[in-house]
Amino acid sequence: MTGTLLNMATILIGSLIGILIGNRLSEKVHETVITGLGCVTLVIGVQSAMETGNILLPLLALAIGAIIGETLDLDAGLKSFGGWLQKRFAGGESAGDSVSAEINRAQQARLRFINGFVTASLVFCIGPLAVLGSIQNGMNVNDVRLLAIKSTLDFFAATAFAASLGIGVAFSIIPTFFIQGAFSLVGVLIMTATANPETVTLSASNPFIVELSATGGLILIGLALVLLNLKVVRVANFLPALLIAPLLIFLAGLVGINIYPLR
Repeated sequence: MTGTLLNMATILIGSLIGILIGNRLSEKVHETVITGLGCVTLVIGVQSAMETGNILLPLLALAIGAIIGETLDLDAGLKSFGGWLQKRFAGGESAGDSVSAEINRAQQARLRFINGFVTASLVFCIGPLAVLGSIQNGMNVNDVRLLAIKSTLDFFAATAFAASLGIGVAFSIIPTFFIQGAFSLVGVLIMTATANPETVTLSASNPFIVELSATGGLILIGLALVLLNLKVVRVANFLPALLIAPLLIFLAGLVGINIYPLR
């Protein structure tokens, strides 16, 4: 968990810097920054998705994950949690304007907070560094190399996101703690269940990591479409796919199916 705590600290510091910068930027600049972030997110998503060894795996994972996510309506739940955080910790104060103006301003602040919280949470918690780094940190509490790299990248990303999306970005440290903490717990379980943890093959070329990252890349592409205002996508409803992808590989191994038939 030491790596995750470092990651949370850099996200928080980056967010605070971004908020200070953002207060001095015009709405036009905010829109341009968000568009730029959307382009970068799109590139990262495409790069991750292209790593798959069999496109059918992330395709099936997304399809099954979407059914589960839509049934549970995870997107609405995440936004509702973001709205609760905004009301609890970031509620604005009256400035003496008319009631209608206050309501309109409050609604805009709420939507901006939720957008920042959801967007940053998805970006920071989806990706090979989040998964692989957290698992390795769980297996060896002193191994924070990958999460240190992720922390540096997330610092700059948090600064950019917070400059345009506000304080909601800072609260993304909450899902970061729980999600990366869960992966660290997986690492602890691997270490506990394995007599010699050094023999465990855990690398970026591991099929479980590859296909999970590819599935996450497709989800990031959906997030990029939202940031670029190209399509309304309930991105969080695809999150169960991140569990389905490695499960499909596990099941394929049990029944002897070659997941990479062309290799």
